[in-house]
Amino acid sequence: MSHELLESDGDSSLDVSDFNWDDYLEENGAVSVPHHAFKHVDQGLQTGLTPGMKLEVCVRSETDQPYWVATIITTCGQLLLLRYEGYHDDRRADFWCDIMTADLHPLGWSREQSKPMRPPEGVREKQPDWEGVLEKALAEKCSAPANLLEGPQRGKDPVDLMSPGCSVELQDSVDPGVAWGAEVEENMGGRLRLRLAGTERLPDTHSTLWLYYLHPRLHPPGWAKEHGCTLRPPSALVPLHTEEEWEEVRQRISNQPHDEALSEEFYKDRPAIAAHCFTEGMKLEAVDPTSPFCISPATVIKVFSDECFLVKMDSLRGDDSGAEGVGSFLCHRDSPGIFPAQWSLKNGLPLSPPPGYQGQDFDWADYLKQCQAEAAPQHCFLTEQSDHSFKEAMKLEAVNPISPEHIHVATVTKVKGQHIWLGLEGLKQAIPELIAHVDSLDIFPVSWCETNGYPLLYPIKPKGGCPKIR
Repeated sequence: MSHELLESDGDSSLDVSDFNWDDYLEENGAVSVPHHAFKHVDQGLQTGLTPGMKLEVCVRSETDQPYWVATIITTCGQLLLLRYEGYHDDRRADFWCDIMTADLHPLGWSREQSKPMRPPEGVREKQPDWEGVLEKALAEKCSAPANLLEGPQRGKDPVDLMSPGCSVELQDSVDPGVAWGAEVEENMGGRLRLRLAGTERLPDTHSTLWLYYLHPRLHPPGWAKEHGCTLRPPSALVPLHTEEEWEEVRQRISNQPHDEALSEEFYKDRPAIAAHCFTEGMKLEAVDPTSPFCISPATVIKVFSDECFLVKMDSLRGDDSGAEGVGSFLCHRDSPGIFPAQWSLKNGLPLSPPPGYQGQDFDWADYLKQCQAEAAPQHCFLTEQSDHSFKEAMKLEAVNPISPEHIHVATVTKVKGQHIWLGLEGLKQAIPELIAHVDSLDIFPVSWCETNGYPLLYPIKPKGGCPKIR
């Protein structure tokens, strides 16, 4: 399928600075998807410091600069609005400080370091028994985490924690008991360009991939060992080295130091996985994540645990029936892109028959009889909600599933429950509309690329005559 980029006359690159979202929206009479609709983007900008947390801060107004307890009132990026303990609801003495420059520590730090603790004069006037106030505050279990106030993670947004050179482990897309190491080569607003371990100095094909930092396949170093998973390189990479060379790489992955604070950041924004009730052989409708352009019949071909199972897109051709990894993907109960049989029909959507299907119109009853199979019951699937802000004709930015290094201007063309259909712009030839969940990690608000210095592919206006193609 062709997905070459469209260029205007004389253009040799598609610089995001050439494109203005405000002008584009005005010219097209369009509106953008609200920023708050992209939960993963908002999560990536939350430092983890929240209102109500307490910390110890240096009281610079006192000559000996003691420390005192303060409560976080609100946050704004690296800035914290603090209120000294003892002021209660009096906000007149609230003050702002920068995490990167202020002298901030978790509760208990001053005593551990034998530093003096005394409130500012205003608190001493209000609270004669300020020592009792201090003891009560230190006994509370609401301290800001030390790793967010001190050390290399101080002041960093979650999206920035995995910097270039950082090591991660990547769970296999088909077998949850297998993982492999990777290194972060780029971090663009939380989108990580990963190079698989053992592919250094090799071409990017099969060696690199892009994933958002919240992707469920991503884990911190040591995860595989902790969960009893096998470290095994992807099958496409195996011929590149001898078994002895791969063993050296495996040892290098195993010896990566474990960072407890980073591990906490990996999982703090990830929802818990609920138990499913799927069994092997059940039929359903699904979107293939590697080619998310249509909905087709699929089968649960393996159940690994009460949390995850393997789904394979159906094919009635005999050539790939035994290839477990082809058209297969891991799922849990709440995975996007899986639906009960007849979901497409009930929502007025076309269902693409499996390759090799004989007949004009697909019929689920006949198909189940032909396959001697049963459809997964409705209760196996998450109840669909429609509490989101996506509407038809709204604009956003979206990853091209054919070439994930490219992000395009996109239009919402259809909305059904929690799933949206997107048309990408900036392509030589139109590809089918892609299907995405509203919580997809591969869609972004308008201007996300500009904010993060990443190229955005957009429709080019011809400058007098036919546009050039590259």
